[in-house]
Amino acid sequence: MLTTLRKVGNSRGVLIPAALLAECHIDGAVEMTVEAGRLVITPVSAPRAGWFDGYEAGSDKDAWADLPVDEGCEDWEW
Repeated sequence: MLTTLRKVGNSRGVLIPAALLAECHIDGAVEMTVEAGRLVITPVSAPRAGWFDGYEAGSDKDAWADLPVDEGCEDWEW
């Protein structure tokens, strides 16, 4: 696909067609680098994205339930 640079303030910009953005899964932030004289645009995904997909809080068991009760805890101040 052939396109031209456009003036944007003191910089230059390129319009990227929606079909190309969709194919590259770009919908937000991008990282731009230069590799072998070429401009490379890479989508940036959020760190930890998807960590809790499918998580069900109700299925957690009590992590403290199996610990013994501290016999001398009445002297503690909280």
